[in-house]
Amino acid sequence: MSSVLRTPEAICFVGFSNLAVLAPEVDPSGAAGEPLQHTLLATALARRGYPVSMVVADYGQPDGATWEGVRTFKAYAPSAGLPVLRFVHPRWTGLVSALSRANADVYYASCAGGLVGQIAMFCAKRGKRFVFRAASDADCKPDALISMGRWHRRDKWLYEQGLRRASSVLVQSARQQELMRRNFHLDSSIAGMVVQPARSERGFAERDIDALWVSNMRRVKRPDVLLSVAEQLPQVSFHMVGGTVPGAERVFDQVKAQAASRSNVTFHGAVPYRDVSALYSRARVFVNTSDVEGFPNTYLQAWASGTPVVAFFDPDGVIAREGLGATVRNAQEMSDAVRRLTSDESAWKAARERCLAFIERHYSEDAVLQPYLQTFRRK
Repeated sequence: MSSVLRTPEAICFVGFSNLAVLAPEVDPSGAAGEPLQHTLLATALARRGYPVSMVVADYGQPDGATWEGVRTFKAYAPSAGLPVLRFVHPRWTGLVSALSRANADVYYASCAGGLVGQIAMFCAKRGKRFVFRAASDADCKPDALISMGRWHRRDKWLYEQGLRRASSVLVQSARQQELMRRNFHLDSSIAGMVVQPARSERGFAERDIDALWVSNMRRVKRPDVLLSVAEQLPQVSFHMVGGTVPGAERVFDQVKAQAASRSNVTFHGAVPYRDVSALYSRARVFVNTSDVEGFPNTYLQAWASGTPVVAFFDPDGVIAREGLGATVRNAQEMSDAVRRLTSDESAWKAARERCLAFIERHYSEDAVLQPYLQTFRRK
């Protein structure tokens, strides 16, 4: 009986900000989040022999340029097209052209938006498979992003059409799986996050940042809460990292100005992913002030560095259940938790060891990749 070797499926990741992680010399914006997940997943697959490509924004780089085994195709410049006509030429034609040049078997995208519908229509017309993964709890709620001012009803319609045409829908947590079932009547599979190994041997005394905050400077991320906590804890050093987001430039300017008025806050602005990684191992705690998340990359990066997380948002209750920091309900509780973990060395050491053990137990690259590989192979 002869065996036939299957040619690995060609996979294309669609993420216009992915070069900020894959090639920060081309896009120095410092964007992370989903661009980080796309890049970690894409490069992991490329190392395993999969033909991997990306559709990205046009920053003047050569079309077809390859980084870390990932070939990139540029769709259009970030400034292309009028806002009212952003689904028409040149954005729509630029997207379709780039998707066509990638010529993949499977197209992968994440984050809710009209782009999901556009990719799904492309795949349906050409007999390709489309895989979508939710990047936030808000992606599983039909009206959440409208209420947050992130998109229009046209985007909602396109997004819902894209979800229903997807070959597979992936989510980050059991909560998202239930929300997707309840709100869209769609079955989904849980796929974990890829995390880059970053085990830090730095002890309590060697960490020169008390509390680290990393996020996009948007109102929904609540940077004002971090500044309020910093005001309550003048003896604690806080570092804030995050770049501007289109439409939220005023938030960035306000936070930068307020941070400058506090002697215990260092405001970094946008920082490339590779440089941010070093900050996690210098921090005693990582602080997240957002109420709406998915399963944040920042949590995994912190835990991989042995850095406990203090946050309002606890995906599937993992922080509380595993003792990976502290889940809090308000700014006062956040201040108390930050104070304790940055001053009580024994409590910090215990949390640090639990963080490192959790990552080692649940986030080996091979284990995390399995749900994705099963989905990409599904006919």
